[in-house]
This record gives sequence, structure tokens and C-alpha cells, in this order.
Amino acid sequence: MSRPRVLVTGVFDVLHEEHVRFLMDAKKLGTLIVAIESDGRVRQLKGHTRPINAAPVRMQNLIDLNIADEVMVLPDKFSQTAHHRAFLKLIKPDILAVSSHTSHLDKKVKLMQEIGGRVEVVRKHNPKVSTSKLLGLEID
Repeated sequence: MSRPRVLVTGVFDVLHEEHVRFLMDAKKLGTLIVAIESDGRVRQLKGHTRPINAAPVRMQNLIDLNIADEVMVLPDKFSQTAHHRAFLKLIKPDILAVSSHTSHLDKKVKLMQEIGGRVEVVRKHNPKVSTSKLLGLEID
């Protein structure tokens, strides 16, 4: 019997302890696929000074953790629900693993239901740790 396919998406710019814990929790659910945002999308989402690490570096850092079974870069054109739906239909994950503070949770649940999968919250958000805080871009 094959293990469920678990998808995680994110920026993963400067890896920190919460990223590692999140990925380890997601991996417990099955075969882990990590899809990172493209450099262009990171600039759209986080501002012109990001990413700190380009996509190939971010991918290699994730590979070096030896947690994910597969690591890929999301398309540059990935801002609309139709893009998300097409990607999910291509990857066919059984589970979309998210943290408790994921944005657009209701849309993610609906899209996963459309392809016969589910969303699983695998980690509670720790507001004390974030890449922005580590970079001094966010103050308590």
C-alpha cells in the first residue's frame, strides 16, 4: 500500500527551527513533496529585498535537510485560484499540510476537496520565530 502524498508549499527563504519542525510533522503523514515559491513570487509576496536565497539555494537547503522526498519550485504565474487548481491536479496530493496560521485556509480546503484530498493543520504557529524576525524586518 502506498503512502499518502503530502504537499507543503512556502517560501522557505532562511530555514529556521520552525520550518524544520513543520516539515518533520508533515512528513509523518506520508511521502513529502515541498514546493517553494519562485523568486518572482517571493518578491511579490515579501517585497523587493526578498528572497535572501535564490530558488536553487532554497531547494538545495531543503534537500540537504533530508526530510522531503521531492522538492520543486512553483511556477512564477501562481497567484490565482486557477493556477493553484491546475497545480494540484498535476501533483495530485492526498494531503495539503499547513500550519495554523496559513492564509486562505477556506480556499485551500475547497481546492483540495475538488481533487479528492484534504487539508491537515500539522503545526501550531509559533509567533516568536519567523524569517522576517530573524532578518530584523519584523519587531515584536
